[in-house]
Amino acid sequence: MGDLSNEIIIITGSTRGIGKSTAWMLAEKGAAVVVNGRDEKKVEQLVNDIRSHGGRATGVAKSVIEEDAGERLVQEATAAFGGLTGIINNAGITKDRISYRMGLEVFKQVMDSHVTSTFLCSTAATRFFKSTGTPGFILNMTSLAGLIGNPGQINYSAAKAAIIGMTITLAKELKRNNIQVNALSPAALTDMTRPFVEKAQANATNKDEQAYWDIGTPEQVAAFICAFIENRELSQSGEVYSINKEEKGRWLPPSYELL
Repeated sequence: MGDLSNEIIIITGSTRGIGKSTAWMLAEKGAAVVVNGRDEKKVEQLVNDIRSHGGRATGVAKSVIEEDAGERLVQEATAAFGGLTGIINNAGITKDRISYRMGLEVFKQVMDSHVTSTFLCSTAATRFFKSTGTPGFILNMTSLAGLIGNPGQINYSAAKAAIIGMTITLAKELKRNNIQVNALSPAALTDMTRPFVEKAQANATNKDEQAYWDIGTPEQVAAFICAFIENRELSQSGEVYSINKEEKGRWLPPSYELL
């Protein structure tokens, strides 16, 4: 088991699913974690559970689309643990509907939950890293939907594609400051993904399609994240990784050809 006792990490959207599993596993490996969610009771419960098992945890019950959310999370990390070494931008929601029946408000809600939150929290962490000279990391959660699109998820697909663009841009801006920025596209059955995955499985017309939707667990994603943090190298900044069960991969930049 790797030792992450020198790490102080914020995980947004960490009261359920991948975020919760990641917070638990990081704490088990010695990291100090700042958990986050909109439900104060769930945040308090997770913090208390991690502490009762010997882990180091604190929490901020706040929506990460609020303008001061990133600064509040960084303040909590420094107040509770004396610093910050990384942030995992995991928060987000889905509200699926075919594009031509989707209202603007639903589109914006999903975009904000993923894109605005990632911007606010990443820039707050960046300001801390730069002001203190800390060689930190930013890990943004994207999705296959943002890479290849997904019918019925135009808001989610657009949001996750935007996160990839943000990741690549931040990596180029911040590498000289020893701040590593990456994205991860995980495949895992969670409360958020279950309705879509189960519908896709039911509509699968052959074994290949059924196998495609046979995806991993939040714990498998958390294990990948912990290994990534433990072995991270600045030379890898800007890369987009994927994890599904035991299969690990890396997405290459788009190719180009003359017409």
